[in-house]
Amino acid sequence: MTRAPYLSSRLQGFGTTVFAEMSALAVATGAVNLGQGFPDTPGPAEVLDVARAAIGTPYDQYPPGPGHPELRAAIAEHQQRFRGLSYDPADQVLVTAGATEALTAALIALLEPGDEVVLFQPMYDSYAAAVAMAGGVLRPVPLRPPATTGAVTTGEWTFDEAELRAAVTPRTRLLLLNTPHNPTGKVFAPDELAVLAEVATAADLLVLTDEVYEHLVFTGAEHRSLAALPGMAERTLVVSSGGKTFSTTGWKIGWVCGPAPLVAAVRTAKQYLTYVSGGPFQPAIAAGLRLPDAFFTGIAADLERRRDLLVTGLAGAGLPVVSPQAGYFATVDVRPVQPDGDGWAFCRSLPARAGVVAVPAVVFYDPADAHLGRHLVRFAFCKTDHVLEDAARRLEEMQ
Repeated sequence: MTRAPYLSSRLQGFGTTVFAEMSALAVATGAVNLGQGFPDTPGPAEVLDVARAAIGTPYDQYPPGPGHPELRAAIAEHQQRFRGLSYDPADQVLVTAGATEALTAALIALLEPGDEVVLFQPMYDSYAAAVAMAGGVLRPVPLRPPATTGAVTTGEWTFDEAELRAAVTPRTRLLLLNTPHNPTGKVFAPDELAVLAEVATAADLLVLTDEVYEHLVFTGAEHRSLAALPGMAERTLVVSSGGKTFSTTGWKIGWVCGPAPLVAAVRTAKQYLTYVSGGPFQPAIAAGLRLPDAFFTGIAADLERRRDLLVTGLAGAGLPVVSPQAGYFATVDVRPVQPDGDGWAFCRSLPARAGVVAVPAVVFYDPADAHLGRHLVRFAFCKTDHVLEDAARRLEEMQ
């Protein structure tokens, strides 16, 4: 690997994100962008109107360091309402610049150089960089896709319990769990969560859970927070955000909840990153978190319908697809249309072949395990019906 000039050794190998590369390719070619996971419709008026009203008021200035009190209170209410978790908004809730900052600040705060982090791969790409910035060491455990015996499979991604246990060593400090999971769309089942809780307790690990897709869960699956299991609340930090739930990914309003000493540690790191952010958006997200249940079930049902639109199109294009249980993304095996199984090559040629952009799943794996995801590609379905129908038509006509 060629060394990037000036870049510290910790971040060698972390170049421009694949999302930037593929989005630029979409713009350059006029392709339908199903690579990056952002919605192309506005969020609910009940949320947007609060933000508009807050602009031009004192909300434009620095919020309090932990976040505006009304948002912290709304987050605590939300966790009690949906997860049965009790947090004191005064010292157990911290508002962050999106979930990514919450995760990064937590890792910087909690890891000593050389501490190990156990997590599942494929993994959201910021995790590896955040662990590296904290001086930690990744110990990834593979999630394996179900067999794609037909055009569409609804089987679940699974992990080997023995591999999970083997990944934990005396140097392991923290378990990082993403459920609902990006990029696979897996929702970890109760029996899997029980295994994770037992492993974390036995090894006395801290736990960091990324739950940003918590409300985008489809029929047949149910999201549960690992923090809600017996004995887990005192060792677990729960991260989420408003971006996915309210289609406001650019606002970057996230949060972390947990025991006061752990939250205080994260706040120490966070205050030297962004300090604060998104003043006028904080009361708006607070209003969103207090919307009735019908809103949350409605957004999941609507996204599930759009998932089915894209999955049908992918299958029609000859791409065996794993239909996800949650989230924004569906994963395909490209080997039927890319005989060498090179997902990167497939994605780079796809704009010319079909006028569509997707993301190779290999970027979500540790380089040592790249072979596990070489043949997999991720498509986003958090788009309008028109966009998805257009993409499906283009894929079915793929050269």
